[in-house]
Amino acid sequence: MLKNLLPSKPGTEPLAEALRACKSHFLWAAIFSALVNLLYLTPTLYMMQVYDRVVPTGGLMTLVLVTVVAVFALGALAGLDWLRGRLMLRAGLRLDRMLAGKVLARVVDLQAKAPSTQALREFDNVRGAIGGQGMLALFDAPWTPIYLGCCFLLHPMLGLLTLVGGGILFTLAWLNERDTRPRLSKAISSQNQAYSAQEGIAGQAEVVRALGMRQSSIARQVEQRRQATAAQADAQLAGGRYSGAIKFLRLTLQSASLGLAAYLAVKGEISPGSIIAASVLLSRAVAPIEQLVGAWPSLVQAMASWKTLTELFAGTASVERERTNLPDPKGRLQVEGVTVKFPDTEAPQLRGVAFALKPGETLGVVGASGSGKTTLARVIAGALRPQAGAVRLDGAEFEAREGDELARWIGYLPQVPSLFAGSIKDNISRFATSVGVDQETADRGAVAAAQAAGAHELILRLPNGYDSMLGPFGQGLSAGQAQRVALARALYNDPVLLVLDEPNSNLDQEGEAALMQAILGAAARGAAVVVIAHRAGVLARVDRLLMMRDGMIQLEGPREEVLEKMRATTPRPAGQPGQPVHAAPAGGHAPAAQPGMAPMAGATQPPRRAQ
Repeated sequence: MLKNLLPSKPGTEPLAEALRACKSHFLWAAIFSALVNLLYLTPTLYMMQVYDRVVPTGGLMTLVLVTVVAVFALGALAGLDWLRGRLMLRAGLRLDRMLAGKVLARVVDLQAKAPSTQALREFDNVRGAIGGQGMLALFDAPWTPIYLGCCFLLHPMLGLLTLVGGGILFTLAWLNERDTRPRLSKAISSQNQAYSAQEGIAGQAEVVRALGMRQSSIARQVEQRRQATAAQADAQLAGGRYSGAIKFLRLTLQSASLGLAAYLAVKGEISPGSIIAASVLLSRAVAPIEQLVGAWPSLVQAMASWKTLTELFAGTASVERERTNLPDPKGRLQVEGVTVKFPDTEAPQLRGVAFALKPGETLGVVGASGSGKTTLARVIAGALRPQAGAVRLDGAEFEAREGDELARWIGYLPQVPSLFAGSIKDNISRFATSVGVDQETADRGAVAAAQAAGAHELILRLPNGYDSMLGPFGQGLSAGQAQRVALARALYNDPVLLVLDEPNSNLDQEGEAALMQAILGAAARGAAVVVIAHRAGVLARVDRLLMMRDGMIQLEGPREEVLEKMRATTPRPAGQPGQPVHAAPAGGHAPAAQPGMAPMAGATQPPRRAQ
């Protein structure tokens, strides 16, 4: 059974390794199940001894001795049954220790390619099934032929009755599996969709209320839950019909075995003690089948979940491959022919993008919405893997360094600050204490990063300063405060590459001044800085400009040269002379819209989101 579950596809090695680690648990559980099923013969043997030896002879001492042996055997049965249940629970816990982190890592690594927020829930289904009664029923099922053989030993007619009854029960179990499998699959899928929709609504509750979508969202969620509940009820009703039929047949068979055994005893073909023994043996022979039918929904769900986990891991190389330790990078960035195409889109988001940036240089990226600026930022930050081309840091491809090791040298501020539940200090330090960094080092790093971002005083003015607790998605801060804290997080540990995606979209004048100081400070210590922006203020002091259009680089070079080319190629309305473009002072806004450069509009225009 274990061999059939072992996945063999490339990338699924962690799943196979975890199952092999539980091999001893499964083996001992099988051994204990064998002993348990042998000891289940105790009531049968006890009844036969009482009716065949004690009652006819009146031997009370025999009764005492037989009773003591039976009690000891039943106590051993109970102990072994408890041990095998504990073993299966331990197997589930071992799987959790070995796989939970890897499942989460795979979800994070593949989120952009194939989101799978239900992966841990699927894993919990597998773990729960391993420690449940369904697995114990599977261990008991192979012993059904043994009990059937014991029935034949009592009398061929009793064996034939058990065989026919077991065959009918097995047929009902097979019909139950055939009819309920598609219903259960549909119910599981509908339930997962309902949970995902619920999480999405809860995560955007403020937007839902502000847009007047409260009632429509609730109605939609209720409808999805109704569909999921109906599918689940349909599966349960279908299984319930078979469960009822199986229970009726089992009870009928037990009564029939008593009647047949009594008839055979009257005819003198079996002893009186065999009457009760026949009923007990038949009951044990068909019990695993009934248990499997009852536990079948959980087993089917576990198998579907295991298949989902296999697909999650399959087709991707392990993120934990061995890598050579490289020297600390200085910040030399090379983007070589990068191409990115998202699933279900016709045109690629980036097409053959290539440029280079030296340590200490600052690059401003501009372009219309949808030109690929944010996608480029995600690629440079290591958040998105391109389908073609390469991004290098000091000559080494990003893949040459393990993910967290690479991220040590990169500071990334996304469009949405994306803060997490926890203290401000933990958010800035990237929750470093959770991976073994001592508290004092993390505290010093967080304060230094906040000072570099110009957010130190802002944080101190909060009720609990650096220890202020944030809710999910950084709840508890305004948009501007969250953006400045996220900037401090990007500057944590002095990264050699800083990627800022619209870092001033929510900032006031003071915040923009602090941002500009942070950019200049990072460049002064030798970091390469990439800034994506719509507003011109933050681009006033960059060394180079890169203009994107339709996923390609249209212009790239020193700032003044690019601006001159943009002015020269921008058509002007008839009768309007060209206006010179003046560089805005550090931390300020451009005094006028720059011709041909809509993304660098003045601060009077609302910030737009790049795609």
